[in-house]
Amino acid sequence: MAEHKRENRRLWNEWSEDFQALWNANTAKGELPPAPSPFAPDSPGGSQPDVLGSVEGRDYVELGCGGGQGTVGTAELGTETAVGIDFSGEQLRHARQLRDFYGVDAQFVSGDVTSLPFADDRFDVASSEAAFQMVERLDRALLEAHRVLRDGGIFVFSVPHPLYENLDNETGTIEGSYFDAGSREITIDGGYESTLFVFDRTVADLHNALVDAGFEVRRLIEHQRYEVEENDPAESDLPEILWEIPQSVRFWAVSS
Repeated sequence: MAEHKRENRRLWNEWSEDFQALWNANTAKGELPPAPSPFAPDSPGGSQPDVLGSVEGRDYVELGCGGGQGTVGTAELGTETAVGIDFSGEQLRHARQLRDFYGVDAQFVSGDVTSLPFADDRFDVASSEAAFQMVERLDRALLEAHRVLRDGGIFVFSVPHPLYENLDNETGTIEGSYFDAGSREITIDGGYESTLFVFDRTVADLHNALVDAGFEVRRLIEHQRYEVEENDPAESDLPEILWEIPQSVRFWAVSS
């Protein structure tokens, strides 16, 4: 296993408890923790019914599932099967707890998105949310996603927008060239021993990688900061520019 992959796994095992606590911070006592599905009408950019009418009765996998929110939320929509895969044992532990809270039928397995432990043509639908930016061999991960999807299967793939990632959150200034690809280290506040490795790519890089893996891109959605929907940017301490650029980029693609 590459050193950056070991480091990322160590970080997520170490950070998982605090990360999930932050994710669930607004959950009142007695309420279910949030489990948003990328296929729900209120997901970033909407559900795109002209690409996928419904996940009901379909076999679904979440690649890089983390705490299982996408897997559980999609299982709630009536999938035939729902499977999440992640390399962090601690994240998977939280995913199984979330599944039990909701009482849905979902399976969580340990594994690597560049070498999936699933048969060819196993699933109808797949998604990955804010995970593949941590994958060095994006080409392998996308080929694996294509391999496990049936012909005509749907893949929803989202990562932080590369333009957003290139801005300093405190000053709003550009930190480097948008076109500089390669690895970058992120130190997570809180005194964790490990750092996070991510791999910068342009929107064109991401789009072309999907096409090269055998996908037809049907939709490309650039989503604003989530806080814009609920807060007044004028009252924020964040630099104004961060409210004016997309925070994430999302692809709806079809396996062909």
